[in-house]
Amino acid sequence: MGFIFLAVTNLLFTAVAAVLCVCFAPTAAGPGIPEIKAYLNGVDTPNMFGASTLIVKIVGSIGAVSAGLDLGKEGPLVHIGSCIASLLGQGGPDNYRVKWHWLRYMNNDRDRRDLITCGAASGVCAAFRSPVGGVLFALEEVATWWRSALLWRTFFSTAIVVVVLRAFIEICSTGECGLFGEGGLIMFDVSTVTVTYRWMDIVPVVVIGIIGGVLGSLYNYFLHKVLRLYNLINQKGKIHKILLSLVVSLFTSACLYGLPFLAKCTPCDPSLADSVCPTNGRSGNFKQFNCPDGYYNDLATLLLTTNDDAVRNIFSTNTSTEYHPLNVLIFFALYCILGLFTFGIAVPSGLFLPIILMGAAYGRMLGIAMKSYTDIDQGLYAVLGAASLMAGSMRMTVSLCVIFLELTNNLLLLPITMIVLLIAKTVGDCFNPSIYEIILHLKGLPFLDAHPEPWMRNLNVGELADAKPPVVTLRGIEKVEWIVEVLRNTTHNGFPVVDDAVVPSVGLAVGATELHGIILRAHLVQVLKKKWFLKERRRTEEWEVREKFTAVELAEREGKIEEVAVTSDEMEMYVDLHPLTNTTPHTVIESMSVAKAMVLFRQVGLRHLLILPKYEAAGVPPVVGILTRQDLIAYNILNAFPHLKNPKGREKGN
Repeated sequence: MGFIFLAVTNLLFTAVAAVLCVCFAPTAAGPGIPEIKAYLNGVDTPNMFGASTLIVKIVGSIGAVSAGLDLGKEGPLVHIGSCIASLLGQGGPDNYRVKWHWLRYMNNDRDRRDLITCGAASGVCAAFRSPVGGVLFALEEVATWWRSALLWRTFFSTAIVVVVLRAFIEICSTGECGLFGEGGLIMFDVSTVTVTYRWMDIVPVVVIGIIGGVLGSLYNYFLHKVLRLYNLINQKGKIHKILLSLVVSLFTSACLYGLPFLAKCTPCDPSLADSVCPTNGRSGNFKQFNCPDGYYNDLATLLLTTNDDAVRNIFSTNTSTEYHPLNVLIFFALYCILGLFTFGIAVPSGLFLPIILMGAAYGRMLGIAMKSYTDIDQGLYAVLGAASLMAGSMRMTVSLCVIFLELTNNLLLLPITMIVLLIAKTVGDCFNPSIYEIILHLKGLPFLDAHPEPWMRNLNVGELADAKPPVVTLRGIEKVEWIVEVLRNTTHNGFPVVDDAVVPSVGLAVGATELHGIILRAHLVQVLKKKWFLKERRRTEEWEVREKFTAVELAEREGKIEEVAVTSDEMEMYVDLHPLTNTTPHTVIESMSVAKAMVLFRQVGLRHLLILPKYEAAGVPPVVGILTRQDLIAYNILNAFPHLKNPKGREKGN
């Protein structure tokens, strides 16, 4: 009966989370951190920060964590913080947006990116109660463009979060709020033990770092394979997504309930009160489970509890005999399996806590093995193991160091924690990318790395443009029929605008054309919607444009060509594109290397980069190509130029 009750309850919670994500907000599934990284890198992520996503993320996270699944709330909290920041910046959801005048100051891409960055930092602060760690997480992991103003804004946001958290912890100190606020602002305090280490202790510390890097890269590798399998299953439809989530939930319940029967009962310490050992409540150590009075089941203590209490148990200091090594090994193996198969199902999920539990388990096992040779407590080995596995999988260092410092409240751990993080990250980088980079690749998000590949120096943008279809251009005064045809038959979001028969400047050949600028697809759709047509070819005056369009209308990006109806008579009319054209687009010469173009594209935050010819002459087009983010992704370039994969072969060919 106990297993049936546990399994059915977990299935119900999982079903609620999965149905909400599958049917109402698919973007709420997963952690959300890779998508936030992509958005702050300049990638458009539709419906990622909407009101429906926020509500489903909150309710779904509660359901998924309550179901006992091997996932954390930290990743979803980062996404929740970003959603709240985005909605506040734009005055609420699209259908019920507040039209306050001062909100227009934040109605631009830069301020929206800053708000979402502050939201991500606040989410980390709320998850780990780590204000400085949240700021550094935003700096190291999610933000692409950073400036001094953003530093104090994220710090101010996390300061507000920690003050509000402290206030609620004080209000809930009587226990009326359930488990909220357990541990105060220090979630996993290990400051009660004195940290002493000798030169010989550097050896196990280095070993922990190496193991963390190897295991982290192995975890990334196998998780990549599992996510590819899940993608094939999820493509079959909504029912398959929900069924996959329920199967994982049932398997998790069976493991959590069945495995503690393998553990032997351990007698309670006589110095402990009967109310402390054994226990059967929702929190606390020394779970009685199937043991008689006066005994506890150490494996049930780790498995049948909340994730936060599981971390506290395995981080616990001065408890060298509390957990049997075999049971810690079972716990580690189980969480490795559950961590691989739980992440990727259609529920809100985080990676932080599962990785912390896996790392803490092998860290504690190493501490048990080194008990006779070291003065470092087993609980501190567990802390170092958790830090090493997170660095080996996520490849973060500075932010993780501060987060663990604020989590554990033990400054004496700082030197060896830094060594462990650096070694684990270095070892992990030798094998594969970080877990978030792998997820970005699987989702097909065109994320631009900070550093171009070395082989990009051997390719110029002119060659890249030649491998693409010819660029589609518009004339300064264009026929409506051609504009409609271009919008219906292409998916481009920007079009170069050129003028024919320009009066030549000094030294310019007769008959040369002029590049006037670039016009966005959204502006062309606005022109068609407003019916801003001319019966004859002529230039319009500035006042005519101001009468027809407002700045708010031109800032919208929602219009689609399918929503526009144009009559046959209107097809024969003309549109003056000059007033709506960006006359100062970023351009590069066709002989520039792809590496330089990529650095320019990323650092300036561009959407389009025009390629100009090296020579100007009659008959030579003023623009030879246009680069977008997709064109600069290394994977896409290698598909067009396979010989670049083999540098040795390229050198022989030259």
